[in-house]
Amino acid sequence: MVAGLFDRLAGLFVALWRARRRVVGAMVAIVLLAGAWLYVDFSRDKAEAYFDDPVKHFKYGSTGGDRLVGIPIGIFKALPQLCREHLPGEGWQSLGFLFEEGMDRPIGTSMRHSLGFDRVSLNCAACHVGTYRATPETRPVIVPGMPANRLLLGEFVRFLENCALDERFNPWQVIDAAEQGGARYGLVDRLLLQYVAVPAMKEFLILARHRFRFLDSEPSPGPGRFDTFNPAKALLNWRYEALPPGETIGIVDYPSLWLQGPREGMQLHWDGNNDSVPERNRSAAFGTGAVPTTIDRDSLSFIAKWLNSERNTPPAWPFEIDRALAERGRPLYAEYCAACHGKDGRDFDGARVGKVEPIARIATDPCRLENYSYELSREQGNLYSAYPEERFRRFRKTDGYANAPLDGIWLRAPYLHNGSVPTIRDLLEPAESRPRVFYRGYDVVDRRKLGFVADVAEENGRAFFRYETQCVDEPAICAREVNPENRHDDHRCVPSRWAGNSNRGHEGRAYGTHLSAEEKDAIVEFLKTF
Repeated sequence: MVAGLFDRLAGLFVALWRARRRVVGAMVAIVLLAGAWLYVDFSRDKAEAYFDDPVKHFKYGSTGGDRLVGIPIGIFKALPQLCREHLPGEGWQSLGFLFEEGMDRPIGTSMRHSLGFDRVSLNCAACHVGTYRATPETRPVIVPGMPANRLLLGEFVRFLENCALDERFNPWQVIDAAEQGGARYGLVDRLLLQYVAVPAMKEFLILARHRFRFLDSEPSPGPGRFDTFNPAKALLNWRYEALPPGETIGIVDYPSLWLQGPREGMQLHWDGNNDSVPERNRSAAFGTGAVPTTIDRDSLSFIAKWLNSERNTPPAWPFEIDRALAERGRPLYAEYCAACHGKDGRDFDGARVGKVEPIARIATDPCRLENYSYELSREQGNLYSAYPEERFRRFRKTDGYANAPLDGIWLRAPYLHNGSVPTIRDLLEPAESRPRVFYRGYDVVDRRKLGFVADVAEENGRAFFRYETQCVDEPAICAREVNPENRHDDHRCVPSRWAGNSNRGHEGRAYGTHLSAEEKDAIVEFLKTF
């Protein structure tokens, strides 16, 4: 019996030996086919497209950043549950991200199949789509092109950094969380996630934590604000500790993106450091992770065409307007505001519209102005050096802040470049009469003062961001703080706990803060027609 078994095994060995070339050939063929499949899948680069609907494409289209920094969508959906202790509430909504019916990811995210997975990344709409409500009981109205007044971008960055350092952020628990959320992975995908994608993501986020360490030294931006040019310095690998103190803080409000065509040639960004809308768009794409070799030029061109068109306009004021009062405000606006901000919400004609107002005259918080330096403008010029037709040539260091048109001004609160004044009516008061403390992130319209209601601290358990323009602690505590009144002598930025938050400036006879209460109310009513 044993001998018979031995004979059969020997016969099998002989047969395999005789067929060894065919076996090896089959094995090689399998390896080659698997390699070819992996190559094709990994080299496939296809963004989700919405080219039939420019507004939807603006909300969900790609800038190209998803090629480099995209998160596999299964993991993106799982992160809020996996690292829930690092969020202020439930899900991505707790960071101010907006969801529309029928979409399984937030507005302001794009999706692209790249490096073997469908990947999600932020696009421009993350910072430029907001909401308003008529009353606390009504549903939010989503407005494309509006500043993202609820988005906590600083907290989003913090969340990703803290999640990457959490012990649960390991390949096995990340994959398990993604599959519990509905993702389905085959053997190859699981191996790639386990040994490549998740470890690489962890290392990238740890690197980003170091590069974005400027967040540790700045006041918390809160909703609707972020530092716009320190991230550029971080991506260019500047050594943050070597910066002059005044250049370390650059927090500003998100601007609106309506009617971009008429803005061509105006000095753009808050400090007017560029007068080319296409360059501004490429610079914004860089902020989403799109570098010259990955930027999606076709997608950005499609978005830009819509942004520049007359279809991209702000919604009209949806409430009643006192027409008689507005007419009394028209000549007052023409006298005190039109030269810098245009004739109305569609006619941007004015001697100083789109031009930089020197800091010595406007006298607003100087930190964002000082944050953008000549050295940074020079280095930005090298970003597209291999692409002569796209190379940045229009960035310049300026000496103040740009006068912007006021289209859709009712949806752009809070006001000034740093969002330090809650309503237009408050802005028409001298700085000492403006609120020293108010709350950001509440989207109910203040119909009388023009802006958003700013004295609500929480709603249904959700706390809103407490914005302090200066030290408001006990006098003894404030006395120990550096620069407790957030003053900047000689219009130079003085780092402190409130640097970048000052609500001073834009005051005096030239700005109408000397007018009577009735005259100020009339200007506010006229601005509702914008």
